[in-house]
Amino acid sequence: MTPPPTARSSSGAGAPRRAERSRRTKETSIDVAISLDGSGLVDVSTGLPFFDHMISQLGRHAGFDLRVSASGDLEVDAHHTVEDVGLTIGEALTDALGDKAGVRRFASIALPLDEALVEVALDLSGRPYLSYSIAFDPEAQALGTPPFDPQLAEEFWRAFATTGALTLHLRTVTGKNSHHVLEASFKGVARCLRDAVRVEGTGVPSTKGTLG
Repeated sequence: MTPPPTARSSSGAGAPRRAERSRRTKETSIDVAISLDGSGLVDVSTGLPFFDHMISQLGRHAGFDLRVSASGDLEVDAHHTVEDVGLTIGEALTDALGDKAGVRRFASIALPLDEALVEVALDLSGRPYLSYSIAFDPEAQALGTPPFDPQLAEEFWRAFATTGALTLHLRTVTGKNSHHVLEASFKGVARCLRDAVRVEGTGVPSTKGTLG
């Protein structure tokens, strides 16, 4: 039986929006610390250099301070590490957001990177949902050493959307280079998060009075 993740959070009325989460299983060991009102300082180590690069883009372009330390059974497959990092970052985001009072909530962007163009739309809805239409060439090679299979990005986003309790749509408009497509998608989500978590009011942005 998987032990429950541990958490520490300082979110609440007037408190800094930051949180720490840890996850321990037989396959992975993950530690995450996040500050939503940071300056884009990142420190990421997962054993997968290309994945580190993508998670660093997520933190830096969202304007979050983000620390991720992960070890997993990479000798078996990278899937467990990638998915569990997504779950843990999503949990930390949820904790840091608290009741989401005053947040902008919605954001969208069409983000270019050379020949790649990726559309992202995001809602801090409290209702986990992922629509993922990011296409890769069937001949696309894994990236980095140890290798990161581009298809694993979908597993990361599904895990992140689930525990982050958000609605997330990603779609490739155009793109041939898998590195460019992936980087555009991570930067696009980052910029949407930067906008969506911005505090611009006082009440919870929902007619129901709650997001969750």
